[in-house]
Amino acid sequence: MSRLDLADRTTALDTAIRAADGRIEPALLDEARAVVTRARERGGLSAEHTVVALAGATGSGKSSVLNAVAGAAIAQPGVRRPTTSHPMAAVWGDGADPLLDWLEVGRRHHVGPPAEPAPGGQDAPRVPDEPAGRGPFRRRTPAGDTTGLVLLDLPDHDSIVTEHRMRAERLVQRADLLVWVVDPQKYADAALHEGFLRPLAGRAEVVVVALNQADRLTVEETSAMLADLRRLVAEDGLDGARVLAVSAKTGQGIDDLRGLLARAAARREAATARLAADERVVAQRIVDECGTPPPSRAGSQATGDLVAALEDAAGVPTVVDAVRVSARRDARSATGWPLTRWIGRLRKDPLRRLGLRTADREHRAPSGREDLVRTSLPTARPAVRSTAASAVRRYVEEVTRGVADPWVLAARSRGQAGIDTLPDALDQAVAATRVEAQRRPMWWSLVNVVQWLLVVVLAAGLLWLFVLFGFAYLQLPPPPTPVLSLPTWSGDGVVFPGAPESGSGEGLGVDPFTIPWPTLMVLGSVVLGLLVALVCRIFGALGARRRANVARRRLRQSVGKVADRLVREPVSEELARLASCRTAATVAAS
Repeated sequence: MSRLDLADRTTALDTAIRAADGRIEPALLDEARAVVTRARERGGLSAEHTVVALAGATGSGKSSVLNAVAGAAIAQPGVRRPTTSHPMAAVWGDGADPLLDWLEVGRRHHVGPPAEPAPGGQDAPRVPDEPAGRGPFRRRTPAGDTTGLVLLDLPDHDSIVTEHRMRAERLVQRADLLVWVVDPQKYADAALHEGFLRPLAGRAEVVVVALNQADRLTVEETSAMLADLRRLVAEDGLDGARVLAVSAKTGQGIDDLRGLLARAAARREAATARLAADERVVAQRIVDECGTPPPSRAGSQATGDLVAALEDAAGVPTVVDAVRVSARRDARSATGWPLTRWIGRLRKDPLRRLGLRTADREHRAPSGREDLVRTSLPTARPAVRSTAASAVRRYVEEVTRGVADPWVLAARSRGQAGIDTLPDALDQAVAATRVEAQRRPMWWSLVNVVQWLLVVVLAAGLLWLFVLFGFAYLQLPPPPTPVLSLPTWSGDGVVFPGAPESGSGEGLGVDPFTIPWPTLMVLGSVVLGLLVALVCRIFGALGARRRANVARRRLRQSVGKVADRLVREPVSEELARLASCRTAATVAAS
């Protein structure tokens, strides 16, 4: 894994932390921030050095193992407990001082390749009572180039001194490679596994478990104990961690351990592997805290349900019915029989009663401030607020299904923040929506002209009949009155006006039907006027339905904008923040 990969992983984890701030457990976020800080600090220090920490319980032999690996008596094992109060570093190569300063390790010892100690020599000390040429300090060929290796001897993790334990825990977090030294008596100690190894779950590639004091065991006992130790380590979440038996006293397995450390120092990948493992583990915990993503279709369905519920709360069905009734009323007023139109005007316009006529709206807001306009919808504010709150709660439940509770609570808080302003916002949205047609249909004007022409014909016919009635009343000779002759039926068939009468048969003496023109004008204008009004009423009802549908779409758009502004957008921002956190954490955990 390249350093660029680690930098990208660190950036992704930092993005997830910022997105999750205030949404998940503060302790987890603090741990994640510490990992990011540690990665950036360690990335700015020497990449040529690999920090290996020897950790273990009291009496496990960490100091003896360090001496054996170094080939020199650097650390002085003792019999008093705790034996190690401050960490000490054995350093191969130069340039590690800034790194050790960051690790806060003051005791440092620079060593070279392991060599056989000279009796009494100060440059090559040996363990007391160690026979020359035997044990871990006997001359051997190095297993590899150890330049760049920094080997730390940590305080005991089970020290009775709290300060010592804290130093050990801090260095366990900062070390690139961890070598846990255990002994046959305490390798299954619960404090070791629950307090230190299990928190390192997922970092098997940077953990080594060394079973020290193997010289006290038989070959069969060593094999059985290693198998049991591998099982325990796997149960701690470190399946694949390297487990080996060593003896700091006889040098058994020390070459293997030294070679493992030399290879790690040569590859110079342990630091990156450790930091990447830390970031993967904490990022996966953040992913788990985000919960499962909500269903992809939940958003659109929930949005539709939310808008529909807010429409009911805003009284949109009432307005749509008013538009339909008002449109039919307007159609009747324009196309109905003029002599009966006044009857329709006795009923008040429902749109005007709701204050939704354009003229009324402009009168109430002469400055053009539509935000000052209110309707007269008979809906109580508490009822609107209650309905809106229920709709918002259902919406949030749908779009956050499967999401972790902290994110649900945050989304609900964002969505319900505008509940108090929803009633006014919905009323303004309805009031500002133009629900009337912008212009009257042309056919209304044409029909209106026809209807008034019929009224003129009716008036002329009535006047004509009145004149004829006056002549008859005064017993004056009536003026000549034209008549309209219509065909009639006779025994021999249809008799047309002006046709000669039949000389024989049953049709003799049959006259065609005639009607005076004044009477025809009166009756015809009334019948035609009523018939046109009836037909136009049917077309007016169809037009009113279309206008109501248009008004419904416009009102739905207006209510939808309110829902977007006060509910959906705040909740969407929270869900987008959740998605950003999940995506970034998934990248960091990959």
